[in-house]
Amino acid sequence: MISSCKVINYIVIFPILFLSSCAGVSDEGRADFITGAQIGAVSAELVATHGEAERDRIEKGVGQAARLWRSDDGSPEEFAEFCSNNFISDPELLVSTFHRYEKNLESVIGHLTEISRDLSEPLDLDIGPMLPVDYLFAQYSPGAHVTEDFFNMKIAFVVLLNFPLHTLEERLSFGPGWSRLEWAQARLAESFSTRVPPEINQEVSRAYVRAHDYVNKYNIYMHHVLTEDGRRLFPAGMKLLSHWNLRDELKSRYADPQGVSHQEMIQLIMKRIIRQEIPAIVIDNPAVDWTPASNGVAVSPVHDFEGVEVTESKNSSPEPDRRYSHILEIFNAERLNDPYYPDTPTLMDRRFQRNREIPEARVEEMFKNILSSPVTARTAEFISERLVRPLRPFDIWYNGFKPSGTYQESDLDRIVSRRYPTPQAFDADLPNLLRRLGFSAGTADFLASKVTVDPARGSGHAMGAGRRADNAHLRTRVPPTGMNYKGYNIAVHEFGHNCEQVLSLNRVDLYMLSGVPNNAFTEAFAFVFQDRDLELLGLSQEDPDAEHLKALDVLWNTFEIAGVSLVEMEVWHWMYDHPDATAAELKEAVIRIAGGIWNTYYAPMFGEEDVILLAIYSHMIDYGLYLPDYPMGHIISFQIEEYLKGRNLGTEMERMCVLGNITPDAWMQAAVGEPISERPMLQAAERALRALREQ
Repeated sequence: MISSCKVINYIVIFPILFLSSCAGVSDEGRADFITGAQIGAVSAELVATHGEAERDRIEKGVGQAARLWRSDDGSPEEFAEFCSNNFISDPELLVSTFHRYEKNLESVIGHLTEISRDLSEPLDLDIGPMLPVDYLFAQYSPGAHVTEDFFNMKIAFVVLLNFPLHTLEERLSFGPGWSRLEWAQARLAESFSTRVPPEINQEVSRAYVRAHDYVNKYNIYMHHVLTEDGRRLFPAGMKLLSHWNLRDELKSRYADPQGVSHQEMIQLIMKRIIRQEIPAIVIDNPAVDWTPASNGVAVSPVHDFEGVEVTESKNSSPEPDRRYSHILEIFNAERLNDPYYPDTPTLMDRRFQRNREIPEARVEEMFKNILSSPVTARTAEFISERLVRPLRPFDIWYNGFKPSGTYQESDLDRIVSRRYPTPQAFDADLPNLLRRLGFSAGTADFLASKVTVDPARGSGHAMGAGRRADNAHLRTRVPPTGMNYKGYNIAVHEFGHNCEQVLSLNRVDLYMLSGVPNNAFTEAFAFVFQDRDLELLGLSQEDPDAEHLKALDVLWNTFEIAGVSLVEMEVWHWMYDHPDATAAELKEAVIRIAGGIWNTYYAPMFGEEDVILLAIYSHMIDYGLYLPDYPMGHIISFQIEEYLKGRNLGTEMERMCVLGNITPDAWMQAAVGEPISERPMLQAAERALRALREQ
């Protein structure tokens, strides 16, 4: 329902209603309080009252309500009375009831969204020092009790009695033939298909907030990173968040003739982080110098940051596996949900079958098709030729196909910082950016008015609204010297999320269909925006090979993140197989899994085995199986881009977004005329290689 880069974390902070999408869910310990015989008797009485034509609806609805009815909800006689009083056979009354739920749920969801956003602001936004109490408020989930309250008040049971739940198979098979109202009513029923105790919702929220705070503070002060001979490769004042800014700095160095030494240093830092060999004292601390090659630490004679709380120490003790402790904490919190989802008893099942509505096997097959494609291998060879050297492991982030690869990072930083010295300057320019992207003046002004730009502590993210009267929020990191290119590139990506969020909430016909099918779709729109970042700066150049280079760039980006996603997927399967694992054991498993995925799909192209870089992504720590949405987003984005050729982006994006939260293939069929597939991307890359080699 809520789509953004932070969607997994945010759903846990605000865990009501829209996480559910499977029928036949029971409550732990309920022990079939309403028996089959009692269900049959209640159904027979309702059929006698409302007529044989309502039999199917009655039997399904009574069964749905009975599955989640507990002894403290009332006796079997009270259940029968509830069904008699609340079953609706009048079609007009049924539709009116549905619309009343829509109105009221928008108010509840929307205001709880705003409360959660407000309570987490000190952790998310760079608005001054954080107080100890801020962590407590951020961990509080105001929506934790709402679902249970709706069951206690019988509000949820009225829905289950009157609106049918559908399995994933039913939605995939019959959904394409449903009306918009039928789709919306199905989404309403799914909102109450399970009954997780509030204390579990709260514990999940706490785990994600703690992990999120850990990630937001994982900065490396790069001027204080030294080579073995004591040189400082990076400029004063450079603070890079792991993994986002580290990766983006590495990518930016492809335009630098001397950039390989910088890339090697970042690769070494990443390895130290993954192995938890990084000295804890260097994290978010500019008071010490660190030599990653020897792992030595010394008090720094250089002071390039003002107003930063620092710790002067020579302590080189490694970080005590905190990275993996947070993953385990989220795993153990999520596992508390498992008994309440018997049809999807693991987080993997819920992420793919419920949240994404795409079977995990199909997603894995698409990723492996890209990773093992001969076209991908030939692209690797082509990159090596362009670099005039064998590929190095960090070349999974090769950035030379993009026009930005032809610009020095320092030049881009100067351009961006002059244009956007503050978050407010970026906010003020949003209508102009949208006009350049092809949105009409009216739509551009409307979208910009519904997006608020905030200064982020972390890398930046997009946070959607839950009601139409509220705004989406774009969080971006802006240093005192002004926005730099890395921050700008991320901000444009997040702005793509925001525009999707605003359109799919404010312009959709039915509130229960607001949003997009899953997070991969909002990532797709974010990629569409991000790919045009230089164009929005007026730096795009006419290049006859641009289309071919873009096809290779998208494939290479998907190739990189698909492997990362397979690592996370396999790690979660490993945790379920080893539920009592320690953080140290998980660390070794992650390293082994990352090396294994690398050896299978990457080593044949890169000529080096047992590389662990695929495990660097911070999403693994605080987003809980979000990573597969990125390669899926690239696949969907490519299909959207192919469709957009010769068409207006603004007009088509609005048309697509108002399709709303239907199943992925049904959305894609209506949006671009074909289901989700990796084949168009591979075919375009093959054409690109052929054309570029012929020159």
